[in-house]
Amino acid sequence: MSDTQQGMFGASGTGDTSGYGGLVRQSASAGSTERPFGGYFDQVADDLERAYPDFADAITRVVVDRGELTLHLKRERLVEVARILRDKLLFEMCMGVSGVHYPERTGSELVAVYPLLSMTKNQRIRLEVCTADSDPHIPSVVEVWGGNNWHERETFDMFGIIFDGHPGLTRILMPDDWDGHPQRKDYPLGGIAVEYKGATTPAPSQRRAYE
Repeated sequence: MSDTQQGMFGASGTGDTSGYGGLVRQSASAGSTERPFGGYFDQVADDLERAYPDFADAITRVVVDRGELTLHLKRERLVEVARILRDKLLFEMCMGVSGVHYPERTGSELVAVYPLLSMTKNQRIRLEVCTADSDPHIPSVVEVWGGNNWHERETFDMFGIIFDGHPGLTRILMPDDWDGHPQRKDYPLGGIAVEYKGATTPAPSQRRAYE
């Protein structure tokens, strides 16, 4: 089963200026996808189960949606699974890490998403790890994929996820003393009012209402 979502960017009513107000999307269900997954996805899952005896405990969900295989992991198992995927299943490259903020998901508001690429096998999968806003810690994978150094810094800067074990976790886009994390959904829009030919256009934070 899947949930139906309407609109985009969390806007509702006349506050939606994106042009996507009529968009209807189907979101993936909360459970795992049933086998067969299709394509090479079954082989990836089988190979990981053989290479990693704690597969059932470490991986909470396996989801195939929109042609992508996503493994949902417990955060404390992220690094060991990442190392097996690199060394045993030949996912040599992690293409970065993206943050996602779901303020309505109590206890798992923050999500880190890792797209992986096996150049040897020409295969792609994704990893997802979630954590609570009250405890925004996820282990760093820089020791496994060194290229994630700056990506983890950016996700920390924009979403406030703290990557434990990172060799130098500092802001990379905003000034060091910046207050807040700009890509979170609870970050204030801010802005200044604009006056033009006698009329005043309110600041974004005053003229739009977001959930």
